[in-house]
Amino acid sequence: MAAVLLGAVVLAGCGPSGSGDGDDAPPKGSAGPGAITTSAGTTAGTSAGTTAGTSSGASAGTSPGASPTPSPAPSRSASTGTVPAPGETLVRVTRSGGFAGETHTLVVKGDGSWSRLDAKAKGEGTGKLSEQELTALRTALREADFPAQPRIATGGPKIYDGFFYAFVHGGYEVAGGQGALSPELVRVVAALPPFTGG
Repeated sequence: MAAVLLGAVVLAGCGPSGSGDGDDAPPKGSAGPGAITTSAGTTAGTSAGTTAGTSSGASAGTSPGASPTPSPAPSRSASTGTVPAPGETLVRVTRSGGFAGETHTLVVKGDGSWSRLDAKAKGEGTGKLSEQELTALRTALREADFPAQPRIATGGPKIYDGFFYAFVHGGYEVAGGQGALSPELVRVVAALPPFTGG
């Protein structure tokens, strides 16, 4: 009887404390620190991720508020038919060779004024085209269609002691021997002031 009573007392004493410390209930203090740790971890992770993402995006991409600046397009005013400013060069033509083997360059401005240079770019003379002459030169340049011309004109008859021409117009450079020039370029040459004084 004493053993039975002692067992009952022990079971009664262990029951309430056992139910309170059972595996089903969370340990004391586990909810609080766990929640704080989770919150702190989430906040830290979110902040770190956002900051890192923003920093890396700002470093790799364009700065906030900045807009790309387009590169200026090359001037094609003469080739597109628009009239260049009076001080701008309408056409520059260098003629070299010939029987004497001389080199002369003509520079014609948008207002029709022109200058002639020798092989060392030293001035040889100046002048100005009339309105009719300037119109004829503009027409010849437009009809020559420089963008469609080959960079170096080839073919045509071989002309001994002939001239070699180099044209610069509207941002394009075209060159060729006297016998290889297209009919349109021949008309440009004919509309120019004289290459030599006379």
